[in-house]
Parts: sequence; structure tokens; C-alpha cells
Amino acid sequence: MQTTNKNSVQRRHHATILPATRITHAFERAQNEERGILIPYFMCGYPSAAQSIELVLAAATGGADIIELGMPFSDPLADGATIQHAGHVALERGMTVNGCLEIARRVASQCAVPLLFMGYYNPILAYGLERFCQEAAASGVCGFIIPDLPTEEALPLQQAANQHGLALIFLVPPTTSDDRIAQIVKTATNGPGGFLYCVSLTGVTGSRSAISTHLRSFITRVRGYTKDHNLPLVVGFGLSTPEHIAEVTNYAEGAVVGSALVNLIDQHPESQQVEAVKKYIESLRKR
Repeated sequence: MQTTNKNSVQRRHHATILPATRITHAFERAQNEERGILIPYFMCGYPSAAQSIELVLAAATGGADIIELGMPFSDPLADGATIQHAGHVALERGMTVNGCLEIARRVASQCAVPLLFMGYYNPILAYGLERFCQEAAASGVCGFIIPDLPTEEALPLQQAANQHGLALIFLVPPTTSDDRIAQIVKTATNGPGGFLYCVSLTGVTGSRSAISTHLRSFITRVRGYTKDHNLPLVVGFGLSTPEHIAEVTNYAEGAVVGSALVNLIDQHPESQQVEAVKKYIESLRKR
């Protein structure tokens, strides 16, 4: 009886925690361990729906702190050729918004790593903002990254996300003016949890051999606007090696790896992809 009561209390406590709070807890754990957050990106449905679930779970086993689930879209303006290729294959093989929600559900039922949807606004708008947020929260998702949604048009989605305890995370490119950074920070702090996604380079996603020499000064500039808000900074676009992760997490709270994972998946037969992803994530975490 005591065990049953204890489990019931734990379930009720878990239910009262906002999904976005799990993002904050991930950053707090990493800070306590004196390291940066590692956020790998996987395209839902690539190379297949079933295999994408296994790859995400492999990343969780390898030590990913948060995982981005890409939602394929026919006009992915911010994506480079590698992510575009993955999205095109996923769409050709029938991946939909419902399919992405199902993948999130399957992953969340097997691991505790916070999940983020990264996708474009049109499919979400067509699905229905309230319906999408409700079903995303029920599927174990903690927040969204929508690269083509400017702060001026973000209020309807942010309000729907807030109602379900979800974070709406905004991108900050290196060309952003100081006034606009201040506006993005103000909007970002209207919701629970989350972080700022600082784009490491001008242009689209894709692995690069070297990190921009201006990245550190850009992060310092953004930090001037976030330091009073306890809003973590994460760097993405172009990161691919353990050395990249080690460098970036010297001055930012986290790093995202995306295109490099798609390339890694493409370099291995399906029977070897899960182990390859797990070892790659482990190698990034060790740095």
C-alpha cells in the first residue's frame, strides 16, 4: 500500500511540472556538472519513421541532454542541403505532422530526455495552433523552435504554447541588431523555460570545418541582453566535431549538432546506424 501511494504521489507531482521546466532542469544539471548542454537534431521519418525513433533513443543513451525532432517541410528556408535532403526523403516516405507527434510519443515513452520540435510555421498553422500545442504536450514535447516565425507574429503560437506549459524558442542570427536582440529576449521571457538559439553563421544549416572567428564576440553581445533573465544561450548551425562542442561550450550553455548527424547516418548501413549515432554522441559529450 505504501509503495502504491508513493507511486501515485510521484505521478501527480510529475503531472504538475510544466513540460518546459524539464528544459530548465537539463541546463541546471549540466551547470552542476560544469559542462555544456548537447542537443542533437534528428529529422522525423529519416531514414524511416521506425529507424528515426531508434536513432533518437540511441542519442539519448549516448548522453544527449535535449533532442530536437525535425518536422519535414516542403520549403525549408533555413535548412542547408543536408537537412533538406533528409526532409525530402521523410516527406516522400509519408511523414506528416501526425507522424511527428507519434514519433515524439514513442520516444517519450522510452526515455526522459526533453524533446523539442523544430519546424516551420505553415504546417503548424494549418494543423491548428491550439490543437498542435495540446497534442505536442500530450506527446511528451517540451517546446518548439520555429525558424521562420518572427517575434512580431509569434504571439498566437506563444499564447497557445504557454497554455500547455511549452517553451517557444527563438533564433538569433549574427546579423541581428542590438534593438532586435532586446526585442527577442523580451518576447522569449514571456514564456516558461527555454533558451535562445544563437546561429553561429550567416546562411543556412550545414557542417563546417571551422567555427566563425566572430562567434565569441556575438555571444558576448547577446549575453549583455540575457544576463538579467537567466536565459541560457545555445549555439547551432555548422557544429560537427568534439572540438567544436568544446570551444562553443566555453562561452555558451549549449551546442546543437544537426547536419553532421544526417551525414553520419548516410555513411552507415541501417544495421550500423544506431551504434554509430550512440558512439558519436558519446564522443561529443566526453569533450
